Amino acid sequence: MILKAENITKEYDGVKVLDDISLSLEKGELVSILGASGVGKTTLFNVIAGLRKPDNGRILLEDGTVMRDITGKSGEIAYMLQKDLLLEHKTVIDNVALPLMIKGERKKTAREKAAMWFMRFGIEGTENKYPSALSGGMRQRAALLRTYLFSEKVCLLDEPFSALDAITKTDMYEWYLNVLDEMNLSVLLITHDIDEAILLSDRILVLKGTPAVIEAEFAINHEGKKSVDFALSERFVDYKKKIKEVLAG
Repeated sequence: MILKAENITKEYDGVKVLDDISLSLEKGELVSILGASGVGKTTLFNVIAGLRKPDNGRILLEDGTVMRDITGKSGEIAYMLQKDLLLEHKTVIDNVALPLMIKGERKKTAREKAAMWFMRFGIEGTENKYPSALSGGMRQRAALLRTYLFSEKVCLLDEPFSALDAITKTDMYEWYLNVLDEMNLSVLLITHDIDEAILLSDRILVLKGTPAVIEAEFAINHEGKKSVDFALSERFVDYKKKIKEVLAG
């Protein structure tokens, strides 16, 4: 286990948003938190990322042979929001290298380390371009690389593909599944897209209610997951039907 949230409760202005939320993330696993807009998914991520302190509960992160309490501590886990937030006045290499420079690396060293990953993330040749010259998919790849360089342990991704068109999304899903496998990444993903959750996840946690609770958990069978026909398969449709039933119930 690399990350654990225990009994997280959070209120705003006396209104309980999250109620006794517990979850875990294994190394190399992608877990989606699926729910309707406004249910509290981003609030949960803000707590996990240390940007907000929970009223109750704690966040634990693997540190060698122990789980370290990081509740309320920012900068421990990488967090990517819906928008790529690339700085338009900086080149792509300087955008991607930014986390390394924040951590104290000299600019030259940070650029060299970041450049080593450009081919793996499919953005080689863009190093000296500005974000405005990139397509939406390329911008997201650059932003995902920047997020990874901030923390190689755990990445929190808040609807990272929501701004992309359907064709670009499909290409990004296939590419990201390959990256996950090759680099053994550990990811928590927020989404309201059921298809996206099924295609990408090892497990899906359905967040529902006011206050929000984890209503159900689905383990996704990986067999045939990378096939172009997986989204048309009977198994895929069955997952989707069961998830819709939980959300509608």
